[in-house]
Amino acid sequence: MSKKKTLVIGASQNPSRYSYLAVQKLNAYQHPVVAIGLRKGSIGGTEIETEKKPFEAVDTVTLYLNPSRQKEYYDYILSLEPKRIIFNPGTENDELADLAAEKNIKSMEACTLVMLSTGQY
Repeated sequence: MSKKKTLVIGASQNPSRYSYLAVQKLNAYQHPVVAIGLRKGSIGGTEIETEKKPFEAVDTVTLYLNPSRQKEYYDYILSLEPKRIIFNPGTENDELADLAAEKNIKSMEACTLVMLSTGQY
């Protein structure tokens, strides 16, 4: 299985949040993980950044932000030129999906946790 560097946007230190579980599970499957959230912190060994850093070689961006909060990240996400964006349940956003398509970035409405569990990641 190839390792896919993944950016989790909307990361939280709260263990009951899906973004927290996604970072843990991505790490468990040995995918390199970078994370951005509202507050600095860490999940296991993964630091949660609060700034839009120019991460290199991001394969996948997985979103845990509702569509209205995603707007401020559009340019940033597109600038990273990921291969795909995963819209987790509740984050579906046709506007961002259309912008991504214009740049040949694949969009998926899926659950990162399910994809990892079923070997579809």
